[in-house]
Amino acid sequence: MQENIHPSEFKITRQVRQAALGQNPRLIWFTGLSGSGKSTLANATEQALHKRGYHTYLLDGDNIRTGLCSDLSFSKEDRVENIRRIAEVALLMMDAGLIVLSAFISPFRSDREMIRERVGPDRFLEVFVDCPLKVCEQRDVKGLYQKARQGLIKDFTGIDSPYEAPESPFQVIKTAEVPLEEGVTQLVKALDKKLK
Repeated sequence: MQENIHPSEFKITRQVRQAALGQNPRLIWFTGLSGSGKSTLANATEQALHKRGYHTYLLDGDNIRTGLCSDLSFSKEDRVENIRRIAEVALLMMDAGLIVLSAFISPFRSDREMIRERVGPDRFLEVFVDCPLKVCEQRDVKGLYQKARQGLIKDFTGIDSPYEAPESPFQVIKTAEVPLEEGVTQLVKALDKKLK
């Protein structure tokens, strides 16, 4: 069926949109365990970038799971498909000239590598939201770790499914050690050089 697909070429290109917005579209990918603070950090970072005049959009795990990926389970195969869909959405938004922030556990290095290759290595900025499992479990804001420990949730990252930490991320934010405001300041300072 793929041989019958012929993508259109448009007159308004990514470069034109990028110039109009005066920024370099990037995908800022927040990865870490559930409860590590990915969504909180991504949300605060987007607010800081917005104040600096950047045009952004934030994609978040639970929000995507209620719409675009509501048909997917949490099996390894469906998690891979979930990440693939998110990468494609992010690519479209970057094509529109936006800076995209994505907060997803995305536990497997191979999935994150797939995203890096799909959007381009120079446009993929991986942020490792590094927080010990013990602290994430203490926070357990959604009650998921407790359910996983009781066997009510299967294939839960950090409990009975692995998390593969990034080997050379763009930035590491240790959310158990660094206050949110300080983490955002560190990240925005590093991002400024990549987004203009």
